Amino acid sequence: MNKSKSSVLTLVVAALAGTAAIGANAQGRVADVYIPSQQQQASTQYMVKTGSSRSMANYPDFTGVAEHTINSVVSIKNYASVRQQQNNFFQFGDGWDPFEFFFGPGNGQQQRKQQQQQPKKSDSKPQLRGSGSGVIISADGYIVTNNHVVDGADKLTVTLNDNSEYNARVIGTDPNTDLALIKINAKNLQPITFANSDDVKVGEWCVAVGNPFGFNSSVTVGVISAKGRGLNESANSGIKSFIQHDAAVNPGNSGGALVNTDGELIGINTMIYSQTGNYAGISFAVPSNTVRKVEADLRQYGTVQRAVLGISYQELDADMAKEHKITATNEGIYVAKVTDRGAAKEAGLQEGDVIVKFNGTSIKNGGELQEQMNKLRPGDKATLGFYRDNKYKTAQVTFKNDQGTTKITKNSDFASLGASFLNLTSKEKDDLSISNGVKVTGVREGKFKAAGVRDGFIITTINDEPVNSSDDVETIYDQIMHSNADKVMYIKGITATGKTKYYAVDLSDAE
Repeated sequence: MNKSKSSVLTLVVAALAGTAAIGANAQGRVADVYIPSQQQQASTQYMVKTGSSRSMANYPDFTGVAEHTINSVVSIKNYASVRQQQNNFFQFGDGWDPFEFFFGPGNGQQQRKQQQQQPKKSDSKPQLRGSGSGVIISADGYIVTNNHVVDGADKLTVTLNDNSEYNARVIGTDPNTDLALIKINAKNLQPITFANSDDVKVGEWCVAVGNPFGFNSSVTVGVISAKGRGLNESANSGIKSFIQHDAAVNPGNSGGALVNTDGELIGINTMIYSQTGNYAGISFAVPSNTVRKVEADLRQYGTVQRAVLGISYQELDADMAKEHKITATNEGIYVAKVTDRGAAKEAGLQEGDVIVKFNGTSIKNGGELQEQMNKLRPGDKATLGFYRDNKYKTAQVTFKNDQGTTKITKNSDFASLGASFLNLTSKEKDDLSISNGVKVTGVREGKFKAAGVRDGFIITTINDEPVNSSDDVETIYDQIMHSNADKVMYIKGITATGKTKYYAVDLSDAE
């Protein structure tokens, strides 16, 4: 990708279309927007129709798809204290300025200064930070959305298509896939039906449903442009396997549905590729199979269970194939390194192997490999097809977790803390030059969030006692709660960049 000062293509999340997004509005509000009619006619057939009274020259008619889907898509508003907004609003990824995104190139610094010069409001009442979209996945109120839609919120509200509003709580988040699961107390909702995203074909019709710029229940149409699209430039998402499409996606569409012509979910719209931050014909969605796996893990375990193959790789191309005298194929996953005691090593894979199949599915690039692995958990098995010395071979792999075992990662979740804890790998410790520590993940409403602790922070000591596992955290927590001393966790740790930080977590009302 060629970059210059005059024109820089950037990946941006189809982010929060909130007060900043509607900067031309003197009041800076998103509530006073068009609300569609509550009268929605039931559709008994959702396939695209051609040649109907609504069609011209046999163009397809998507009314059935829209009617079936809009009641499953919600608007989500993110509220945060003024102080929280000032602290968190710029954490959208390296090199990306949200003021540039909302107000246009060259205007970011001016708008930031104007915000900083505004009179400070009370920190006690959360202010509207922005809005996004979400998709109902159960009749009793579970909703999937993007992590960046709910990140940093002190309060979340969900508005259904019938204009009813609910407060929402975060069940779990996964920054790596930019997905989050939230819950509202409601019944008899209309959940969306999941499709198998593996069955999606390039060139088929797709429909995006969401709330761009706060305009509820907006429907746009496009076609699938590519599958397994890897985006190494993505600063906001660890996932490298997207569905690319050209249905219009704009700020506020984040977390909304991408559906097929049966009105079934094939993806969650997440980001766009653009010079301006607005739609430019290239949109990306997390595949529905990944969404289904992540939300199931968040519900059951509180954290996502990831299968680890244990290799470093490069995507094979013609030049690399020539360099390594590979004649059997010009595409696939070239194994550059095999991790000791990893799943690939135990299955017999070696450096120089070229992986071309995963459970019978062709693998041409890293995005396609990750798309298959996203479905699996530690302990699951898969058959890999690969070339070695230009001869085709197969091997069965039993996947491990990032700690090198086949066990499900335990999520030590103390309700009052509102956080979960994961053991560090040896590599993470070496990279940070520490001998012990535990990573904070899944921060939601609770003691940690109130104290300012965020996802990814690494705790090294609590009350001067070293911690090296979730069990250590639980033991210290229990000691504090059963002692006669002050009910406080004095936490020392480091950020992902190696900066030392301290927090005091008040546990006095957790008894």
